[in-house]
Amino acid sequence: MIRFLQQNNRFTKILFGVIIAAACITMVITLVPGIFDTAGSSPDVYATVHGTGYFGRVFGATTDIKTAEVQQVAQRLLQQQKLPDFLLPYMTSRAAQALVQRAILLREANSMGLQVSDADLRKELEHGPFAQVLFPDGKFIGDDAYASFVQNNFNLSKADFETQVKEEMEINRLQSMVTGGVSVTDTQVRQYYLNQGTKVKFDYAVLSSDDLSKTINPTDDQLQAFFRANAARYANAVPEARRITYVAFDASNLPGGRPQVTDAEMQAYYNQHKDQYTVKEQVKVRHILIQVPQGASAAVDAAAKAKAEDILKQIRGGADFATLARKYSDDPGSKDQGGELGYIQHGATVPEFDRTAFSLKPGQVSDVIKTQFGYHILQVEDKQEAHVKSFAEVKDEIEPLLEQQKVGQTEQNLAQQLTGQAKSEGLAKMAAAHNLKVVTTGFLPQGSVVAGLPDGSALLAKAFTTAKGAAPQFASTGEGYAVFQVDDIQAAHTPEFADFKSHILNDYRQQQLPQLLASKMRALADRAHVLNNLRQAAKEFGAKVETSDMVGRDAQVPDLGAMSGPGAVAFSLNKGQISDAINTGDSGVVLSVIDKQQPTADDIARNFDETRDKLLSQQRDEMFAVFVSDLTQKYEKGGSIRINKRAQQALQTPSGGPAGGPAGE
Repeated sequence: MIRFLQQNNRFTKILFGVIIAAACITMVITLVPGIFDTAGSSPDVYATVHGTGYFGRVFGATTDIKTAEVQQVAQRLLQQQKLPDFLLPYMTSRAAQALVQRAILLREANSMGLQVSDADLRKELEHGPFAQVLFPDGKFIGDDAYASFVQNNFNLSKADFETQVKEEMEINRLQSMVTGGVSVTDTQVRQYYLNQGTKVKFDYAVLSSDDLSKTINPTDDQLQAFFRANAARYANAVPEARRITYVAFDASNLPGGRPQVTDAEMQAYYNQHKDQYTVKEQVKVRHILIQVPQGASAAVDAAAKAKAEDILKQIRGGADFATLARKYSDDPGSKDQGGELGYIQHGATVPEFDRTAFSLKPGQVSDVIKTQFGYHILQVEDKQEAHVKSFAEVKDEIEPLLEQQKVGQTEQNLAQQLTGQAKSEGLAKMAAAHNLKVVTTGFLPQGSVVAGLPDGSALLAKAFTTAKGAAPQFASTGEGYAVFQVDDIQAAHTPEFADFKSHILNDYRQQQLPQLLASKMRALADRAHVLNNLRQAAKEFGAKVETSDMVGRDAQVPDLGAMSGPGAVAFSLNKGQISDAINTGDSGVVLSVIDKQQPTADDIARNFDETRDKLLSQQRDEMFAVFVSDLTQKYEKGGSIRINKRAQQALQTPSGGPAGGPAGE
């Protein structure tokens, strides 16, 4: 859905905050060393938090962190930050830390008498970020609609939702108490805005690590000396490898061809999975948005409304809605499509838009309505009531699904049959009986490609847990199966110098590069200062020179990276000044400021209140982060945090088998 119609940022923040509030805190706190070092028993409980002190640990109430809760939070963090699945174990650790810290903070809040009453909760729901949904126009939507909203948006019961909102309120109260004394001076505010608002433009000379590395060309004697000096490093540089003989097949080799799916089987599947084919009520809608900026004056608001009313008048007079949307709409996500948003379901847009869209019939155009984004005109093109798709509608979806399942099962059955036959007759005889080809690989290390197979990863994984000459086994190849044996194993060993020379050269260069780069960059910077001319010095050193845009501290500059990193030195220089050498890791840079723009006194005054609030919020967050870290260490050092290692290990193990083990057959 387009950004103009999404729930506002605060609502989204609360949505995630209610469920994974502590994760927001822990993202700025380093994991506490040693917190995960206590054995446990039941895998259902990931961690237990006790009170502090002897009596607190022995006689006090405890808080259990459920393993399932850790899994749910880790998955949400992964999805929220759009990270790849392989980072799930890392996110699991962060989620566990977040939930432990949340439990600690709630214990502290309760001990200080910061509990939230039912009346406090009611006030929060009625006037807080959920008010626009639960109390539109000041009227409660009713218990059934309330329960539906909580279930659809948070997958929680009302009771669990209200418990989590109360807990969030308690933590907010604790944060307010801890950071209430934080203040900033007017001088700090002005300096902060000055620092953040300053922009610079600069020339910068770059010496690339890759280019410099190529200039390091040792003799063979030097490389052999390096090889001998690093004998331990190269002791097992050539990894273990295995030679494998296999017979592969796919669906084209199945006796009798690909299995067919009957209408009865598809009907049975449809009957068992009707919930998957339920379509919620939805409308297909276009809109025209005349945007009103946040905080706009009454005059600006009135002008926007008048413009929208004029557009509506044109539509009522017979003008084409799509043409006017392309001409006037301020929504970049739908403007070029004539305002087309496609089908939307209840709750996908802000309440005012939602109510209007679902109140119209196909072909109808709304009056001008206002949302937090401005003024809208809606046209409903189609409306679909909630219904279950018929078998005829989804038959074409079900057939390939069931066919693939049948093919997969038939292939697996054949793989088991062929493996049994190979065990009794040998791979060669089995292959000949089924017109299949026997392939023998060269020596393959782990992670290599098995030529001739769509995906040889499962085969290799199993091969590296199989003894030489062991009975045949089978593994998936992505498009079928392979029956294989391990013929021979080549142990990891030290390479011959001649065979490994290119690797040794790369290692030698990487060892010499940092010192060479630092030396070259110091010399370039010194020469630029002597000449007072960066470009001339760069030419002498063979360094390329680039010119940046006018950039602030939040910018990214090619070859230099984030301006909040090493390049931040540019903001401390005056126009015409040249920096010292800057090491970015991938290259070396020297820069010369050619222009500098700083906020004026009027700029600072105009943005003073907003800047003060931002700086104050930042310092409060930093102070509370330190408080949380210190408090967590106090609990950990006092033995008040007990982590179940069995549950921890289970969560860190990739699905599909033991950690590091082969994939299942």
